[in-house]
Amino acid sequence: MAIIQMARNLGLKVIAEGVETTGELFFLALHECNEFQGYLFSPPIPSLDFEQLLVSGKRLQIETQN
Repeated sequence: MAIIQMARNLGLKVIAEGVETTGELFFLALHECNEFQGYLFSPPIPSLDFEQLLVSGKRLQIETQN
């Protein structure tokens, strides 16, 4: 949490790498992390598959519990 706050104080975006559980995702979302990546979303994929994913416009909606 301290790293996220420090980055925000510096006006930086925060990207969490290695997110593997929904618990980690919710913790990071509640503490206003900007972006996430990790096995929770997808294993590594070939670059052409990734391009198709970007072009498709698919987005993951994250709802946090307050």
